[in-house]
Amino acid sequence: MKLEQRIRQWWFSSPSSEELPLLDGESYAWLASFFVHFLALLLLGTMVFLLPSDPSYRLTSVPPDLEEEFLPEEFQFAEEVPPEIGAFSKAGRANAEAAAPEISDVSEIIVPVEAVSMLSEIKAVEVEEPLLTAPDLSDRILVKGTGSVGTTGAAGAIDRITNEIMLSLEQRRTLVVWLFDESGSLQSQRETITQRFERVYEELGVLEAAGNPAFRRHEDKPLLTSVASFEATTTIHIPRPTDDLAEIQKAMRAIAQKTARVMQDQSLATGEENVFAAVTELALKFRSYRLKAPRRNVMLVVFTDEAGNDYQQIDAAVKTCRKYEMPVYVVGVPAPFGRREALVKYVDPDPLFDQSPRFVAVDQGPESLMAERVRLRFLGQNDQDDRLDSGFGPFALTRLTIETGGIYFAIHPNRSERFIGRDQTDAMATHLAKFFDPTVMRAYQPDYVTVGEYRKRLSRNKARASLVQAATLSWTGQMENIRLRFPKIDEARLAQDLSRAQRVAAKLEPKVAQLVSILRQGEKDRGKLIEPRWQAGFDLALGRAFATKVRTEGYNSMLALAKQGMKFQNAKNDTWVLIPSDKVTTGSLLSKEGDLAQLYLERVVVEHPDTPWALLAQRELATPFGWEWIERFTDANRQLRPPNNANPPPPRPENIPPRKPKRPVPKL
Repeated sequence: MKLEQRIRQWWFSSPSSEELPLLDGESYAWLASFFVHFLALLLLGTMVFLLPSDPSYRLTSVPPDLEEEFLPEEFQFAEEVPPEIGAFSKAGRANAEAAAPEISDVSEIIVPVEAVSMLSEIKAVEVEEPLLTAPDLSDRILVKGTGSVGTTGAAGAIDRITNEIMLSLEQRRTLVVWLFDESGSLQSQRETITQRFERVYEELGVLEAAGNPAFRRHEDKPLLTSVASFEATTTIHIPRPTDDLAEIQKAMRAIAQKTARVMQDQSLATGEENVFAAVTELALKFRSYRLKAPRRNVMLVVFTDEAGNDYQQIDAAVKTCRKYEMPVYVVGVPAPFGRREALVKYVDPDPLFDQSPRFVAVDQGPESLMAERVRLRFLGQNDQDDRLDSGFGPFALTRLTIETGGIYFAIHPNRSERFIGRDQTDAMATHLAKFFDPTVMRAYQPDYVTVGEYRKRLSRNKARASLVQAATLSWTGQMENIRLRFPKIDEARLAQDLSRAQRVAAKLEPKVAQLVSILRQGEKDRGKLIEPRWQAGFDLALGRAFATKVRTEGYNSMLALAKQGMKFQNAKNDTWVLIPSDKVTTGSLLSKEGDLAQLYLERVVVEHPDTPWALLAQRELATPFGWEWIERFTDANRQLRPPNNANPPPPRPENIPPRKPKRPVPKL
């Protein structure tokens, strides 16, 4: 029987054959085609498993041919490596990069990342260091605020500001307002800036744009400039911003001439530097460039070497600049650690007058809103102890840059890692004996907040409040001009000398006791402090207060012991000498307080290395807290002998040129 007949017979023998369609010739053709194609697909599917294959996969790509582009000649790199680079270079090219002042647990990505189609597994790497982010002020502010950037000269700061102007020009047209302090101490810095102005504007393309017909109209010019200066009042030298370099340089010369007249005639100087009033006035003056079309970015660049006398106006300046989104950049000086006044080395600029250096007190600090360093001198020293770099600029000016999205540049020509003596300090520069690593100091940033917010934080923690309260007390010395040598001519005279020395300690004891009492009120909240700055400040203050108390009371006790009578072990000796000792032998209470002083000071050294707090703690630990008597022979009876006037004074050398006249120091 044929295949066709068998299929037909099977088809009609089905129980439901009445409902099935009839099979004709076309149906057979369709079925045959279906079976043929099905077998072909089955064969092709099995061939994949039969053919040999390489289990590894290789991705290759051919790099495109790119034409090598050579940099312009002025950007070529030198073949020789200079001995110093960055902020320590002689040219003053500061390593002034914006630093993120705040610590964040999450690193926020502000640049959109394009998704890729290829997926892969990436091994996660744990990072132990904290991630740093800058404060989020406004999406339209170009540069996020940073605390303080150290540099050796104004040239490095100008280079960084030039870069910020370039970034601003990429966004929209820009107006830059240069504001200069009129004080004589800033004269050399102004000269450096004036010499660099032409190069800056060449780099910014201003000179080229000035001759372009497309920028003939004032509102079309890409970069406009205004120049102003301030003392007690503000002088705007270019009321209508311009791109004419000659006009800008003319304004700079006018400021220099005005300063020269003030230096010659001190009656013209007011001694006031109202920088915050000047910033507010300029922000209001040029706000139309931010509000009216075509809108521009407006940048304020301030040059000053003081903290400003009108720091009470900081809130108004911050509010105005934030309202109109005007970042403020300050080229200033570093603030001395925990001190308002710094000592500027003044040398008369006129060689016809005395050239001997004199150190003049100038307000350049402090770095914090309120005093956070206990004003306690070291043993045997007065107020002339060395100033240290705080790592930040003056509080109000630095806060102005942070809250407006700018940068504070701390300029000092002697910035170095070694100790700097007064004779090594440049003329017209502040004497700072020691600078600290800015990457370390970043974790110790002051609280840049308003007065109200600062007081709220003090009320929440007694350790903070007690530190600030103790720091506001008047200077407390550690027995200045302390007497340690007591010759024994006779018993009565020795007792008289010991009583006089006790009076010094007796006057100091109540002050030191008050200082310790105030700080001990905050001891129970010490463990709640989480900020390294407050931890170091409180531990240093309490450790030094305890050390001073132990030394003072121990000194008094040792003098009282000597008044009761002491005998020389060697009959030849005739003088008692009091020297520091590692053992406190004047009572168990003082001994325990000495141990607490050691504990607090050593904790500062261990937990806060390479900081001003650690340096001061090490200096305090260098002098033991206790006392002990030793005996010496000094021939004490020689003072009873008549003076020997047989030798006449040496004659005055001849041909010595007369001394140059010395004139008063001008107001800096």
